[in-house]
Amino acid sequence: MQTERVTFLTSPDHKAALDAFAATSGKSVGHVLREASSQYIAREPAAPDEYEEALELVLPELEMRLARWNSQLDSMHASIDRARAAIDAALQGDPA
Repeated sequence: MQTERVTFLTSPDHKAALDAFAATSGKSVGHVLREASSQYIAREPAAPDEYEEALELVLPELEMRLARWNSQLDSMHASIDRARAAIDAALQGDPA
């Protein structure tokens, strides 16, 4: 079997867990990763995964919140513009 090297980055905690799992299984880390990736690739594509389901639930709420935030930002900008105009007028001696 011809082999090729694959390198990936992971956290120190994940690396330690991987090392421990391999040691308790009596296998090398490489063997564990080959086995896990083979199973992952071979599995049947599932219905929308949890991420997709969560996204479908949260998107309408986010869209509503974003619209509200945009409205509030517009109101804040208008208030700032009015305050700046009043300050400019006061600095010019206009008693508006």
